[in-house]
Amino acid sequence: MRTKHPFLGFVARSLTCIAVVICLLRLTPAVYQQLPLVSNLLAFTPWVVLMAAIALVLALISRRWFTAILAVICIGAQLYWQAPFYRGGDHLDESVAQAARSGTAPVGGSVLRVMTCNVYEGHANAAQIVQTVREQHVQVLAMQEITKSFVARLDQAGIASVLPYDLTVSIAHGGTGNGLWSAIPLTQERNAEIDSVASNMPAATLWLDGGSVPLRFVSVHTTSPRPGQWDRWYKSIEQIGDQITRSATNADYVLMGDFNASYDHAPLRDVLGDRFKDATQAAGEGLKFSWPADKWPIPAFSGIDHILVEHNVTVGDVQTVHIQGSDHRALLATLQVA
Repeated sequence: MRTKHPFLGFVARSLTCIAVVICLLRLTPAVYQQLPLVSNLLAFTPWVVLMAAIALVLALISRRWFTAILAVICIGAQLYWQAPFYRGGDHLDESVAQAARSGTAPVGGSVLRVMTCNVYEGHANAAQIVQTVREQHVQVLAMQEITKSFVARLDQAGIASVLPYDLTVSIAHGGTGNGLWSAIPLTQERNAEIDSVASNMPAATLWLDGGSVPLRFVSVHTTSPRPGQWDRWYKSIEQIGDQITRSATNADYVLMGDFNASYDHAPLRDVLGDRFKDATQAAGEGLKFSWPADKWPIPAFSGIDHILVEHNVTVGDVQTVHIQGSDHRALLATLQVA
């Protein structure tokens, strides 16, 4: 039987080719994902299912049967990869989540509301961040790309009234760094728990009532995958897993920040390994896209900000919040320690 609608067939084949390429790249080992443009293409992986679905419809209309089969395979692969984000593995009790959201969970108790946000070289609205911390009853906050002037605006907005303990790493003049703020006293502070080619990633330990071991929070910021920096992007993510593995602390780690990689990037999955889980996936409340947040009308389409926890920490109530002036949406979650 002759094919019909040659233009629709061409579009179907084109979309299917792109979908197949991205699916194949998603399967490549981490070391190969540092090749030029590979990491950038993988940022669009969650949208391959939509692309392949359109290709499938067009292929059926134009009777391109082989193209239709390839599109179905791509759809199946995407559904398999995305399904864990909708079924999850953790089961945070609703009463626990409500206590964290309402602020009735005791400070320093076994339930924490946490938040991370890349503040875009200090351009984010500091007052809105403080307001979000208050409204969301955040007890631990990690921020990336902070500057001295941004920290000053945070102080003016009253950050100390809600999160009085802080650890900041900021370059003296014109530079950016990372920081942690907490409602709970910080101990065992280090300016560079992860001494990366991207940035110094500070860490501090929190002792919680009811927890069998303390939690050690790290504010993470890796290199973005741009021309000439793809190898540094890969290295900066690899160093997280390498250096955390060698750490002698007896605390459970919570890694929060801008990883510049989604779950579809193999380097991030290597960091997770058997030790960590991604809060968004574990909660099973759907994909959470955090970047870009400043390209209207383009919506955020990639989840490159993460909260990674060890397996004995239960997570839930994960959401993103728009922060004026930032190119990232803030990511929040509720943690419950055993």
